[in-house]
Amino acid sequence: MNQVTPFLRAMGAVVWKDLAAEWRSREMLSAMLVFALLVILIFNFALELDPVGRANITSGILWVTFTFAGTLGLNRSMAVEKDRGCLDGLLLAPVDRTAIYFGKALANWIFMLSVAVIVLPVYSVLYNINLFQPGLLLVIVLGSEGYVAIGTLLSTMTVQTRTRDILLPILLFPVVIPVVVAAVKASGNFLAGLEMTEIQPWLNLLIVYDVVFTCVAFMVFDAVVEE
Repeated sequence: MNQVTPFLRAMGAVVWKDLAAEWRSREMLSAMLVFALLVILIFNFALELDPVGRANITSGILWVTFTFAGTLGLNRSMAVEKDRGCLDGLLLAPVDRTAIYFGKALANWIFMLSVAVIVLPVYSVLYNINLFQPGLLLVIVLGSEGYVAIGTLLSTMTVQTRTRDILLPILLFPVVIPVVVAAVKASGNFLAGLEMTEIQPWLNLLIVYDVVFTCVAFMVFDAVVEE
């Protein structure tokens, strides 16, 4: 218990720092929201489909929006730390470095879910479809957790490079294919009202991905930041 408390305090401090800094500047979240809303509007005017057709592509459009907006946020999250010299200070702090990872990942998760909170009602109005379904919300929570778990680790790896804006998507997208595919399938099945027996395999894949890659990032983060 004595070891857990400093770990949680350090993680909470990192989360609070990121949230407070973003609240003052509103740079990263604003960029993510503008990008996400722009994608939705483009799809809305580009795809003149009937209601059934729109319902069939809803899950794909949602996860394209979340994926690219999340990548933008991950890039900015670590780039700001590097450019302002905060990353070296975090690494020199006398705390477990995995607390830094979990703090950054949790902050990124909050930012990604914040985008979803804005996107869902806008999408519901534009496409005339109810997205506030418990099953769909669960998929968004699980899918975004897996996305930021590995994305935070990879953004830490690429932040030291000159081509970090290009390198992160190249490394990230192949790794997150399972979570994106599972999230799209589960979201589509929930919106289509299918039986839970057909949705459960995709939910199981999301859960397994989240657990496995969170554990992998936990084990290798210390070695990554040493490089």
